[in-house]
Amino acid sequence: MTKVDSMDSSAGGEKSRKYRWPAFTIVALAIIAFFAGGFGGTFQGKLSEVQKNDNASYLSSSAESTVVTNESAAFLTVETIPGFVLFHRDSALTDQDRAAIEQARAAIAEIDGVDSDGMTQTQFSEDGTTASIFVPLVAGENGTPVSGEAVVATEQNVLAAAENAAGGLEVLPAGPSGLLVAFIDAFEGIDGALLGAALSVVVVILLIVYRSPVLWIFPLFSALLALGLASMVIYYLAENEVLTLTGQSQGILFVLVIGAGTDYALLLISRYREELHFHHNRFEAMTKAWKESAPAITASAATVILGLLCLMFSELNSNKSLGPVAAIGIVCTYLVMMTFLPVALSAAGQWVFWPRRPAVDQTADLTSDGLWSKIATQVGRRDRTLWIGTTALLAVLFFVGIGSLKTDGLTSTQNFTNRPDAVVGQELYDSKFDPGAGAPAVIVTNADQTQAVIDAVSSVEGVSQEPGAVCPQVDVEKLSAFIQSNPAAAASAAGQGCAPDFLTVEPIDGRMLVNATLSDSYDSPEALETVKRLRDVVHAVPGADALVGGTTATTLDVQIASVHDRNLIIPIVLVVIFIVLAILLRAILTPVILIATVVLSFAATLGVSGLFFTHVFHFANSDPAFPLFAFVFLVALGIDYNIFLMTRVREETQKVGTRSGVLRGLAVTGGVITSAGVVLAATFSVLGVLPLVILAQIGFAVAFGVLLDTIIVRSILVPALSHDIGKTIWWPSALAKAKD
Repeated sequence: MTKVDSMDSSAGGEKSRKYRWPAFTIVALAIIAFFAGGFGGTFQGKLSEVQKNDNASYLSSSAESTVVTNESAAFLTVETIPGFVLFHRDSALTDQDRAAIEQARAAIAEIDGVDSDGMTQTQFSEDGTTASIFVPLVAGENGTPVSGEAVVATEQNVLAAAENAAGGLEVLPAGPSGLLVAFIDAFEGIDGALLGAALSVVVVILLIVYRSPVLWIFPLFSALLALGLASMVIYYLAENEVLTLTGQSQGILFVLVIGAGTDYALLLISRYREELHFHHNRFEAMTKAWKESAPAITASAATVILGLLCLMFSELNSNKSLGPVAAIGIVCTYLVMMTFLPVALSAAGQWVFWPRRPAVDQTADLTSDGLWSKIATQVGRRDRTLWIGTTALLAVLFFVGIGSLKTDGLTSTQNFTNRPDAVVGQELYDSKFDPGAGAPAVIVTNADQTQAVIDAVSSVEGVSQEPGAVCPQVDVEKLSAFIQSNPAAAASAAGQGCAPDFLTVEPIDGRMLVNATLSDSYDSPEALETVKRLRDVVHAVPGADALVGGTTATTLDVQIASVHDRNLIIPIVLVVIFIVLAILLRAILTPVILIATVVLSFAATLGVSGLFFTHVFHFANSDPAFPLFAFVFLVALGIDYNIFLMTRVREETQKVGTRSGVLRGLAVTGGVITSAGVVLAATFSVLGVLPLVILAQIGFAVAFGVLLDTIIVRSILVPALSHDIGKTIWWPSALAKAKD
């Protein structure tokens, strides 16, 4: 009787008992995953209904701009998002054009969702080529916020009414409302274009890896089930405001689930194929494969989940919720890949590997020949040269490019990789009108110090010096009634300064609102600096307890919080990952080495990103949150491949010693881990399908960083360094004292 026959001859034998899995539990979970994931798939297209994409929803309640927003809401029955509709022709507007523009203004005022009382008279540029109508959109009424879909619909209705009335004039949106709608529209095809691109890329890679017309279906279908399950959970949590879902989070969720799910599948299927060389019974083979790959996959998933959950320490709600959103995605992916996928594969039979069906031939030891065997041999021969050389290469990549990386933030017009109408409109508005109009800095102060605050603010550099630039908040209902009853008086008062006291809002709880028009576009770097100066000035007014908010202040607070989050969360993530690795590998030195190599890889990725962002893609800047996002995904996901490698190395070390174990582990896992890295890099790269700079930057950085980790760090640096150090890498475990 052969060795294989004796292994499988008795279902009740020692080997069978050792590798028999809790079949009923796994099958039951697989069935639940199948139906839950299938039903959850209907929620993928509904996630956009519960998205929040405005800056204000990103901030914590303690941010100064948020405090101002909450206080000012008491003065305003209707909360609005400022915006403009522009009418333009290359030559001067004719009398007929002006009449059409007024018709358009009247039509816009009748649209539901437009704060018609807040609309002002049509403004014309000095060269007479452009007209601007201030159109505030309702963002909330009596404390109840309006959904993003409603804001988009209102903006579309406004533009349609303007185009219908304006004849041949060019009609463009501008201002915060137009750019917000363009931002929301950028995510419109997230469940179509992005998901389709990610799936297409993965299909091609899996066809190349497996060289089978069938096998690729199993991991991809499992990933779709995981995405459906995650979408359902996240939809209900976002709908009940347990977490905040942004379009950015949703895009990352999609590629993360597809990429990580395919990675887990590749590892499991690779081990399954290996075990089929030793087992006639495919269920026994899957049992052994599942048991041997489960620790690495579990540790990988746990590392990513815990790393992502560290984002909950963030001040930004968008970061704080991205952690749970992405973590839920990984949890669902892990559950599906460890239940449904193994059950489906083993139930289907070995025909799924056609035309390369593995045979029971005892030849699954892949260390004897092949590309990765040759690479492992070279690593063993030149270990010190290779790890020093790769370390130097990574350091050079960092130092050469890091000076080109700018993370000072992007203006709203710089956020897009394309040029939507709102960007064109904003640029036209800034060139033809006062760029600071429509989105003033909002100041709340003690009412008895209102004039002192106005006097202090009026002299601040960057605040408009036009009459009425710094004034108490006007009550729009009183103003509208005054204009209708006293048109002549209203006309004579326009542009002469602040409105009369009887037209301003009444103090509430001893507090008053003051608006300050800025000289620069509301989201420009100059406007952000002006808000900093305003805060310094008003905070210094005795007895005022003044605070500065508004659209510009909100953008500034988001940037400040991003820097805070980066400095706080990166060390926390490193500590968490170290603990997970120490528990998994039962050593201290190995986790230190692995984390150091991945951090070095992250630094090199930042350097290369700086070069490409500035000199190849010509991005104006980067979001302050970019380094944090890149770090969390690169370190958490990059550690994955080291986990896959080092768990196998540890397994082999117990059989043949550390140095031989390193080489055997590299040879056996090289192909599957490289394939997994290529899949993950490809899926993240498709974030560039969406026309947003931040997602394009995250996609590039993660894709490049993962490839760098897979090809350089995991294939050369880590095994070469481990081989050079020898058994000491397992200190203080017993393996460090064993014979090598």
